Amino acid sequence: MVACKRQLIIFGGFHESTRDYIYYNDVYAFNLDSFTWSKLAPSGIGPAPRSGCQMATTPEGSIIIYGGYCKQRIKKDVDKGTLHTDMFLLKTEGAGKEEDKWAWSRLNPSGVKPTPRSGFSVAIGPNNRSLLFGGVHDEEEEESIEGDFFNDIYFYDIGKNRWFPGQLKGPKSEKKKRRRGRQAEAESAGDEEIEKQPPQGPVEIVKEVVAEDGTVMTIKQVISGPAEEKERSESEEEEEEDRALGQQVEPCPRSNAMLAVKHGVLYVYGGMFEVGDRQFTLSDLYSIDLHKMEEWKVLVDMDPKAQEWLEESESDEEDDDMEGAEGGEEEEESSEEESEDEGGDEQHPSVQPDEKHADYLSRTEQYWIKLARSNMGLDAKEKKVVKVAHAMAKAFYEDSV
Repeated sequence: MVACKRQLIIFGGFHESTRDYIYYNDVYAFNLDSFTWSKLAPSGIGPAPRSGCQMATTPEGSIIIYGGYCKQRIKKDVDKGTLHTDMFLLKTEGAGKEEDKWAWSRLNPSGVKPTPRSGFSVAIGPNNRSLLFGGVHDEEEEESIEGDFFNDIYFYDIGKNRWFPGQLKGPKSEKKKRRRGRQAEAESAGDEEIEKQPPQGPVEIVKEVVAEDGTVMTIKQVISGPAEEKERSESEEEEEEDRALGQQVEPCPRSNAMLAVKHGVLYVYGGMFEVGDRQFTLSDLYSIDLHKMEEWKVLVDMDPKAQEWLEESESDEEDDDMEGAEGGEEEEESSEEESEDEGGDEQHPSVQPDEKHADYLSRTEQYWIKLARSNMGLDAKEKKVVKVAHAMAKAFYEDSV
């Protein structure tokens, strides 16, 4: 639903019962002056029936409809889902009769279009552009469905009928220039160690938070390169400087986030993402200046311990998993103690003074793999176990330094 002049316009949707389902492509208008509903009958060929599409209004009072999802029954008990990536324009025809005459037309935008997805969010941005954020693309593998979640931004230029991806430019700062100057002076003075290091920009890493049962929650981050990290250790002032410049945090990939734009600033709140059969509900809040596109700002951070997850299955085995995962902090601590008891009352290997993460991981890797295996079970794949073990070691290392 969108507000268009003095009306609210509703398109599509679906209704599902235990026996059947139906998808719609009809259009209704609610008049904000008379408080009455009316069904519109636009001319032209409109979108196929669907739900989950997004709508945006143009400055001229037309409505853009993009994407959506529907499913059709192929035969008894067999349904086929369709992910739509088409775009339509619903506009009024004739001056003074906008409530009576509407027309559909199909849009074929140029540029770099968003990859197919559902659960994305849309908002109206500055400079006659709408924007799309996040979403998920489900990939079916045998009997399971794996969701590929996104945290990217795509802009749609309404006037030019063109898509283009939103690119982060990185913050502009005089401090970066001063840092480059200091590095150049060190190189000219014959600092061989710095000379060996090629100039490096920010590097994307994945921060992983691990639950006791081995579930990995990933958060993408951008951190400074090795050359900058060396300078960071020189003083606390430069450490804070690098933290502001190099460690740009992005919202983790998600679908169904809430968007709002105010004074050219985009706000992204919450949403959900899935890990295996778990569905996590998010409550973090981010913002980004759409005029500058320099960096995301964290207004409310995500607290991994406060994440909620829901599970539909009611099998005994999965219920046991739920009990172990819903126990809260106290049960997490007791679970950790139990796993340590299994290892002979061992505490996690401590981090030695000034020990780098790579050295710590190399020294303690087998311990963490054994711990991950005990939590994940014998059926877990080795590659997954190693990934979880490394994430657990990293989380413990970061908490210790």
